[in-house]
Amino acid sequence: MRNRVFQQLPYHRTFIMLLLELCAPDDVLESINFQVLTAFSYTFHLLRPSKAPAFAYAWLELISHRIFIARMLQITPQQKGWAMYAQLLVDLFKFFAPFLRNNQLTKPTQLLYKGTLRVLLVLLHDFPEFLCDYHYGFCDVIPPNCIQMRNLILSAFPRHMRLPDPFMPDLKVDLLKDIASSPRILTNFTTVIPQTLKKNLDSYLKSRSPVTFLTELRGHLQVSNEPGMRYNITLMNALVLYVGTQAISYIQSMCKVPVMGNITHSPHMDVYQNLAIDLDTEGRYLFLNAIANHLRYPNSHTHYFSCTLLYLFAEANTEAIQVCNFVT
Repeated sequence: MRNRVFQQLPYHRTFIMLLLELCAPDDVLESINFQVLTAFSYTFHLLRPSKAPAFAYAWLELISHRIFIARMLQITPQQKGWAMYAQLLVDLFKFFAPFLRNNQLTKPTQLLYKGTLRVLLVLLHDFPEFLCDYHYGFCDVIPPNCIQMRNLILSAFPRHMRLPDPFMPDLKVDLLKDIASSPRILTNFTTVIPQTLKKNLDSYLKSRSPVTFLTELRGHLQVSNEPGMRYNITLMNALVLYVGTQAISYIQSMCKVPVMGNITHSPHMDVYQNLAIDLDTEGRYLFLNAIANHLRYPNSHTHYFSCTLLYLFAEANTEAIQVCNFVT
């Protein structure tokens, strides 16, 4: 399949015929529908673009077929197909990552990229809750400089929700109906944090000990001295979200909401301020991107992280204030 003269069409047609036959409305087939979808998902995962690049166009058409999407995200009960379909999208984003990170999009890659954006637009229109629940896992593998794709995912919001007009003169964010609700995140981000680091982090958030934790934190995040590859982005994203969720839980346990007066002078904010000051330019960019990934529809995460950003900017020194340029 790595041969340049490989013909995708016969294999694409074979898969399409199997998909149509095995997903036809039939009582017997309906009883094994989940097993059929599992088999298709596993096969598509094995044939992902990073493993079979010559099959990439046909692969994208297969995973974006209306019947496959509907079966995976809508018809299958209890959202059993969501995790499998999310894995396929992660496979696609990982394939794009080196091209997008280095801005090396050849014409064939550009066509595949445009096709991916169209798939995301379909998901945004028909299955926004799916993008909401898996936004963390998707943004975790999309390069930070790929703003268009990330914004498509972050713009999703539940269909039952009516977004407030941000230009209302008397708008008070902390009084919005859903601002205290915690969003559902179906990616297990806590497993990314090494046990030793997590143990020390939990201890610091609870009692500000060990006292050397903040000075050693950058060493856990930095993996090399090569520009553009200095930091473990996956660990950075997990660390930012974990500290944020712990801070929100602590604030809510005191029957309060995340406002400037409640988030400052806390061990959680100490961690964020240390990262904003101690990291270099590349590290701050990644750190702020990790925070910006949670600025979405009204929920407790959006509220807390928006207040956190405002506080970091307000308290930034002359050097760290440069981070504002990255966000804008």
